[in-house]
Parts: sequence; C-alpha cells; structure tokens
Amino acid sequence: MDFEKLVSGHKSMTCVISVEEFPDGSYGNILMAEANSLLRADAETVFHRPFVPNSPYYYYLPQDKNFEDFMYRCACKGKPLHTYVHVEKMGLWVNMFLLPLESDKENVGYCLYSCDISPYADTEQQASLAADTATTALEVSLKLRGADKVNYRQIFDEIIEELRSMSGAEHCAILIPEPENRQYAVFCSASSEGCTISAEDVYDDNFYDIAENFDSAISGSSCSIIKDENDMKWLESVNPAFCALMNRCNISSVVLFPLKHDERTLGYLWALNYNTDDTVKIKETVELTTFLIASEISNYQLMTQLEILSTIDMLTGCKNRNAMNNAVDDIIIGKAKLKEPSAVIFADLNGLKRINDEKGHSAGDRLIRTAAAVLGQVFYDYDVYRAGGDEFMVITTGLCEAALKSRLEQLKSKSAIDSDVHFAVGYCYVSEGDDIRTAMRIADEMMYADKKDYYDQHPELKYR
Repeated sequence: MDFEKLVSGHKSMTCVISVEEFPDGSYGNILMAEANSLLRADAETVFHRPFVPNSPYYYYLPQDKNFEDFMYRCACKGKPLHTYVHVEKMGLWVNMFLLPLESDKENVGYCLYSCDISPYADTEQQASLAADTATTALEVSLKLRGADKVNYRQIFDEIIEELRSMSGAEHCAILIPEPENRQYAVFCSASSEGCTISAEDVYDDNFYDIAENFDSAISGSSCSIIKDENDMKWLESVNPAFCALMNRCNISSVVLFPLKHDERTLGYLWALNYNTDDTVKIKETVELTTFLIASEISNYQLMTQLEILSTIDMLTGCKNRNAMNNAVDDIIIGKAKLKEPSAVIFADLNGLKRINDEKGHSAGDRLIRTAAAVLGQVFYDYDVYRAGGDEFMVITTGLCEAALKSRLEQLKSKSAIDSDVHFAVGYCYVSEGDDIRTAMRIADEMMYADKKDYYDQHPELKYR
C-alpha cells in the first residue's frame, strides 16, 4: 500500500501507524510509518525532530499508554475508534480518529491516525461521542443539576452505582483527600452483589500513601487503565505499591481517573474489576462524566467553605452571631428540639476595656481568644457562640443545674490561670414550649447583674 499517497490527501494531521503484535496479546514496537506534511511540520515545531519513516511514534506524538492501547486495538484487532481526550502533559484537547488498514506483514498491524488539536475543550465534540456514552453523561448531568444540600450524597450514590453497573465493575468509588487526617475519604461508593473486594482491606491505613502516588500510574495521561497481566507488569514497574494493593485485594483490573477542576486535582474516581471487553466505551463514558463530577464537587466544596465562613467567628474559631441567630430561630420554629433540662448561658469578659486602653487592641484580641478557648474547654460538648465583642453564649441540653454549676466552677478555676481573664456569667433554664428568647433575656440580665457585683467589689476597675 502506498502510505505516502494515503496520508497526503488528508487536510488534518494524519499518519500511518504500525503496531507489532505478540502471540500473548501484548504489543511491541509502535512506529510511525508515514505522515503527511501537516503532522511533519507540527512534529518539527513541537518535538524538534525531522520526520523519518518507521521511527518510534513518540518521536512525533506524546507518549501515552492509553493511546498505545487504542492504536493496538485498531491496528491489530481491526476496531475503528474515535475519541476526544485531554492530553494533560501538553495542555491540549485532541479529537482523534483511528481506522484499521490491511497489513501484508505477519504479526504487524496498521492503522490510519488523524487528529485535530485545540488548547480549549469543545463541548460539541464532548457531546458527539457514542450515543450511549452521551446518554449516560446527560443523565449524570441532570442528576447533578437536581442535587441540593439535602439529597447531595444520595444523588452521588445513585451516580456511582450507575457508573459501576455500566462498567460491570465489582466496586466503584469517588475518593477525596483529607491531608489533615492523612486519609482518602470515600465520598461515595457502590459494590456489586457478591463483590470479592474487601473495602476494609483496600482502604486500610496505608491507602493514603498509595493514593498520593496515583499520578505515577496515570503518567501524564487522562487516566490509568489496567486490564491484563501486561498492564500489571507495567504498573509494577512504575508504582509497585499500587500493584501490590491490587494483588493483595483480588483486583485484576482498574480504571482510575483524576477528578480535575481548574488544574487542581480534587480526588479520584475508580472502577475495580470492570468488564475489560468494554474498555474503550468505559473510558469514554467515565472520562466525560468525571468532567461533570469534578465541576460539581468543586462547587460543593466551595459552598461548604462559604457556609463554614458564614458561621465561624474568624477571631476565636467559635460559632458566630449569624450561627447563633440561626440556632435560636431553629429552636423557635421547632426545627431543632431541646433535650431537657436545657439552659442558656451568657458570659462576658470583665476588664476588656482596661486591656485595650493599657496594652492595645492586639492584647485585647488575644484576651478574647483566650476567653473563647477557656469556654471551649469547659463546654467542650456544646457549641460556643461569640454573640459580639467579648460576649459569648452557650446553649446546654441534658445538663442539670448541679452539673451546670460544676461547669461554671471549672470556668472560674480555668480562668484564674490567666489573671486578665474574668467572666461575668448569667444563665436561665428553658423548658420545651417556653420562649427561648425570654430565657436569653433573663440570662443576659443575670450576667449584667454578675458584672455589676464584680465592679462593686473592684470599684477601682469600674472605669478601666
């Protein structure tokens, strides 16, 4: 066959690839037999190599294990293929087509490779994949759009089960890193009936270290696909710990995708012991859905962070007044139930103005943080709210008055460690059906009465 004539008639970058096939189903040399002028020019610009026929393909195209599998399937197994992928190492989106060609050589297959390249994702191309792939992605997108805070995890459980079923996998999961705990949390997961994989064995104490090195198995590609013994040998060479995990946990195949958003890896999605006969379809489907899932998880994390910021006092780390008002409103409308006996406690610092005047507002801020820490130690099992300035509120439930007074004695003794920390305290018990706002008013009045007693005993501090 005249390969030069074959490629020259194409308007996009096109070449002929040869793939050496071994009897055991693995492949050897993958060469670029011929290339048209467009691909030759691109190769010289990007790889700084003049084209020489029958040279290793990676002289002129990015080396990628998944791409090699595609070329092998097309050239040696006679499967025409099309996919739209992101080449991570080059930051490019590639729309590629592979067509099998006749071969006159034993154990060597040929395919025609043609591609268009862009630095930006094309949503039309992402949606133009196989009908069942697009359908699955559309269903995932609709589910994600319908998710809210109440049913968020339930929606993700449904999505991961759909992906598990589609891929024929025994186990499928989304994994999110928690560096502060040195673990990967299983955000959602699904397992088949009779699953032979023990989640307890997979997600053991060593899993964090293994997952932190997943990128070595992805090797700059869009994903890692391990489907047979040859892939396992390769995995052992680049990530022996990952390979050992698979061997130890009866995992013979895996599709592993990073969840990326704005160049940031949010976590991973993987399918274990999947149907390797459908590798191409599974790769395309999961690749497109992870694009959607990563975007939604990023949005979820952002909203969670904003929610935390909206309820946490930045100076002390206590719940802020906004959170306090929401908690009180929930009690008033019956959304939150108080467990009797319940009490409202107000605590206010004595002498803050003196500290601010004599030592400066930085010292005053340190005093407020110390006061918050002391309250947090004493009322460790309840939320401490910073109501404003140097005033704090706690709502206790299931704590009798004797136990509460014991806590207040602890507060006094812990405060004595720092000579500048002294609280004025007031409390009032509230029963179910009582107006908590009335209890708050009474507790506040008692606190100011306690403050008055303190200044009556220390008149020299009254105006300081």
